[in-house]
Amino acid sequence: MSDSSTLVPIDRIDRLYQRVSSYIDQARTQVQHTIDIEMVKTYWLTGKEIVEEEQFGEARAKYGKAVLKNLSIRLQDKYNRGFSVDNLEKARNFFLIYQTDTVDQKSATTSRISEPPDFLSNLSWSHYVELIKVARPEARQFYAIEASKNNWNIRELRRQISAFLFDRLSRSKDKESLMKLVCAGQELSQPGDAIKDPLVLEFLDLPENHKLAESTLESLLINNLQHFLLELGRGFAFIGRQKRLTFDNDHYYADLVFYHVILKCYVILDLKTHKLTHADLGQMQLYVNYFDKEIKEDSDNPTVGLVLCTEKSDEMVKYMLGEKAKQIFASTYQFHLPTEKELEQELKRELKSIKQKIKHKK
Repeated sequence: MSDSSTLVPIDRIDRLYQRVSSYIDQARTQVQHTIDIEMVKTYWLTGKEIVEEEQFGEARAKYGKAVLKNLSIRLQDKYNRGFSVDNLEKARNFFLIYQTDTVDQKSATTSRISEPPDFLSNLSWSHYVELIKVARPEARQFYAIEASKNNWNIRELRRQISAFLFDRLSRSKDKESLMKLVCAGQELSQPGDAIKDPLVLEFLDLPENHKLAESTLESLLINNLQHFLLELGRGFAFIGRQKRLTFDNDHYYADLVFYHVILKCYVILDLKTHKLTHADLGQMQLYVNYFDKEIKEDSDNPTVGLVLCTEKSDEMVKYMLGEKAKQIFASTYQFHLPTEKELEQELKRELKSIKQKIKHKK
C-alpha cells in the first residue's frame, strides 16, 4: 500500500507550508513585541522600587550598592540572567529619566508620573539602554521617535546618536520647528527637510584628510549603499549611477540618482572632492533642468539637486541660483563622526554669520 502523502501535488504542499509558516512568523513577531514592551515596563518598575527603597535607607553610597548586590544575587538565582548589578543600575537611571511625560510641544515642559508611561511598542530594553545615555531630554525623545518610525536596530540607533543627527537637523530651525522635530521626529514635506549637513561617511573607514578621486568616492559609496541610504535618511531609493544626459551631441553624467518616495521627486547627487564652486552649481542646475524637462513625469514634483563637497558657501548658492535655491542644495561631508566640540564650533560660526546678515540688512 502506497503512502497517501505522495499523491498530494508538491505545489499544494508548498503553498500550504508558506501560509502556515507566515502565521507562525507573525505570531512570533507579535509575541516578541509584547515581551519587549512588558520587559521595558518591568525595568521601569524595578527602577522605581529601587529608588523608593533607597530613599528610606541610609546614605546611598553605603546602602544603595548593598541593596543592588543582594537584589541581583536573588533575582539571578531565580531568573538566571538579565538582572546584574549593572542592569539594575540602568533600571534605576531609566526610572529617574522616564518618570516624566514626554516633552509638551507648546510649553516644552514635563511632569512627573507614577505609572509606566506609554513606551514605544517596537523599542526594546536594549534601545532604551542606549537612549538613557543621551543627556538632553529633547534629543533623547527625538531619537526614540526616529528609532521607532524607522525600525532602527541597536547598532543604527547608536550610530545616529554618535553622529549627532538631532543637532545636525536642528541647527537651522526656529523654536517652533525645533519643537516639532522633538515631538514628531523628522517630517518630510519639502526638499530642504531631507537634506543633512554635514553627511557623515565614517562607514567608508577613511581618514578625515584622505585625498581621493570623485570616481573612487562614488564607487566606495555604491559599495556601501545600504549604509549610505541610512545616512541620507528616510525615503531615498537608489535609481542608478553615472546617468547619461545627452543633448547637442554632448554627453553629461550625473553621479548618483535617487527617487524620494515621500517627496515624490528625483534627487540628483553630484560628488565633489573640493570646495564648492559656481561651476559646480551651474552643472547641477543643468542636470535639474534636464530631469524636469525630459525625465520626470507630470505626477512627480520638481527634481532636487544636491552637491556634496568638502566646503560650501551658502551665499554663493543664494546669489548663483536665486529661486532655484529651493531645488538645489549644497552639503559638506566628512569621514569621521563629529565631536561635540566640532558641532559647537559650527554652531558658533553659523550664529556669527546670521548676526552679520542682520547687521548688513540694517
